[in-house]
Order: sequence, then structure tokens, then C-alpha cells
Amino acid sequence: MRHLRAVLFQLHWLLGLGAGLILTVAGFTGALLSYEDAIGEAFDADLIRVARRAEDPLAPDALLARFHAKRSDTVANLTFSAEAATAAMVRLGRDPATGLRPPSLYLDPYDGTVRGAARTEEAFATIRRLHRWLLLPGDGKGWGRTLTGASVLALLVLLCTGLYLRWPKVMSLRIWLKPHLRQWGRPTYWSLHAVAGTWVLPVYLVIALSGLWWSFDGYREVVTTLLTRGETITRMADGKPPASDAKAGGPKAGGPKEGVIRGEGRPGRREDGLGGPGALSLDAAWTAFRTVDAGQFTRATLILPSGGTGPIRIRSENRNGWRDDTRIEAASGRILMCEIGGERPLGARIAGNMLDVHSGRIFGFLGPPIFLVAALMMPLFLVTGVLLYVGRRAAKARRAQAGAGRTATSALSPRA
Repeated sequence: MRHLRAVLFQLHWLLGLGAGLILTVAGFTGALLSYEDAIGEAFDADLIRVARRAEDPLAPDALLARFHAKRSDTVANLTFSAEAATAAMVRLGRDPATGLRPPSLYLDPYDGTVRGAARTEEAFATIRRLHRWLLLPGDGKGWGRTLTGASVLALLVLLCTGLYLRWPKVMSLRIWLKPHLRQWGRPTYWSLHAVAGTWVLPVYLVIALSGLWWSFDGYREVVTTLLTRGETITRMADGKPPASDAKAGGPKAGGPKEGVIRGEGRPGRREDGLGGPGALSLDAAWTAFRTVDAGQFTRATLILPSGGTGPIRIRSENRNGWRDDTRIEAASGRILMCEIGGERPLGARIAGNMLDVHSGRIFGFLGPPIFLVAALMMPLFLVTGVLLYVGRRAAKARRAQAGAGRTATSALSPRA
């Protein structure tokens, strides 16, 4: 048992020193990303809020027609807010040669005037690349993804070994949860490291298990299979669930892949635009969505199908915090699939909202601030771990020097 403890201790500090810096970067950038929308809305408040008018906001086709009359940019998707005094947003397509995406633009919903570009989008795009891929070449196909994935695996091992190493002989909440800060030095560093680690262990476990979703394709496939064994609940326009998702024209159980709206593109990939020449009309689909939604959405994004054919897809956030997914036939406005996020089986909800799990949003209004504090505490474990390691090495050197001194003294002293 003592030998096992020594091995786990060596593994713990080795992984902590090796992956600590990457985990610290991931924790800090993840904390920023969890409040990306709130930060963006604060910086762009003057562009988002518009004066309310007597007339109704423009329908999607008319709004895009006004936009394309002045600009030739490809529109990747169009987002509406449920509030009439809020600007619409167009997310522009990437440059096929460079793969770079211009900042999204805010549009006046009444006349289509461009009010300005999102001020924080480029900065958060860089933060996201740092969080996921450490800004290394190749992005999702480079070494950055492998390093972050390996660091997340290291975090899981650190959580398990740390819990084992600090397991007390006497069980007490005071021992587990209360730090001892009376005497500054190695005891305090250890107390901060161990007790704080106990407090955030459940949060880090969720962050790690959900973070692997983007690191390893095989892991995502296995987890999706395990979570979505039950059938996804969808509803047709008459409110009845279809026989199966396949018959309804919907996706497999587990919902759409993460990152459809905010996903990373690739150079050379052509994006079909909304509202351009020959593009599908959006008005019938938007009217049908407003009817079936019955005022439950807070924000809705219209996405053109790949290749410009097939149903219009509308992803919306409802007032309960869940995301719904609706597929509508463009020409007739017939609802092909209406997937209600809050009515899906729990496993399918988790698989379809893994980003919300990773950021804590799935746990309600207290989730994001708790996950934010836990993420910002990541540097604490690196600093205290390094201090403990340095202190342990210094103490070992002092003991060796003291032992050598005693040996020399014994050798020089006269024998009795």
C-alpha cells in the first residue's frame, strides 16, 4: 500500500507539472468563453438596441434583400431576437481562400441598415482557438488538439490520484472542506491545494468528461451512443410525435453536431448564402416557425441546408434555457420536424447540448458562475503544486546535507 501511494504521488506531481500550464490556460480561456455572449452584448449594447417603431420588423427575405442591395457578402446564417427593439444579426461566410470569417454584422430589423460589426467576435475567436488548440498550426487537425486532449486526460488522473492521496484516516467534513491557513508555508500550500481541490473536484470532473467530447472523435461517438439509446422526442405541426426521426426527416437521436452555428470552418470550403441569387425563400419557413413556437423562443437562427437544397433549419433558444431544432420545407412552410429540447430524454439532451454541460449552463442560473470560479482557480493548483514540489526538493536536500554532516562528524570524532 505504501509503495502504491508513492507511485501515485510521483504520477500526480509529474502530470501536474507537465500539464499544469496547459490546464491553466484552458481554465482561464474557458472562463472567458463561458461569458462570451454577456461580454459581447455589453460591448455592443449601442448596436444591439434599436428604437422601437410602429411598423412590424421586416421578414427574413426582405431584410436580406435590403442587406444584399448594399453588400455582396455571403450570409451564413441569420439570427432574430424575440424582442422587437433588438437588432438582427447576420453571420458572414468565410473567405474560401483563407478560411477567415469577417465579424458578424448587426442589422436594423425595420430597414435592414447595417448598424455595425460585432466588436468582440474576433477576439473571442482567438480565445477559442487558444482554448481548444493552443493557437498551434493546423487548428483542429494539428498538435494543439492532441495536447489539449492529453491534458484533459491528465486532469482526470490528477483528480483520481489527488482524491486517493488526501483520503484522511478520520472522516470529518472539517478535514475535507476547511483549509488551515494559520502558518504560512508548506502546510498552508498543501491545505489550499488539497481542500480547494476537494471543493472543485465535481466541477472539474464534469468539465473534463465533457471536454473530451471535442478532443477525441472516438470518445464522442461512444458517449453519444451511450447517451442516446432512447428515441429523441420530436413533434410534428399537429403536436403528435412521429414514428421515428428518419420518417420525420430529422437527425439521428442525439441531435445535431455541436458547433453548427459557431463552428470552425476550413479554407477552401464554400458556404451557401442566405438571401442570395437563387437561394431558397425563408419567409414561409419563418412564419411556420413562429406559429408552432407560439412565442417561446428568445433567439432563433435560420440556417440554409448544405448545398442549398432540403429543409430550412431553425435553431432556437427557448425561455426555459433549452435549444429547440425545427426543420421546415421552404416552399410550403410544412413542419418536417420540431425537436423540443426540454422534452427529449435526458441523455439526448446532454448529447445535444454538450457545450452547455461544459460551461455549466445546463445546471441552471447558478451553473455558469460556479464553473467560472472553478475555472479561474486552475492557476491556484499550478502555483501551490510548484511551491510544494520546490519545498519538498529543498527539504530533501537539507535532510541529505544534514545526514552528510552527521556522517562527517561521526568519522572525525575520537573513538571511545
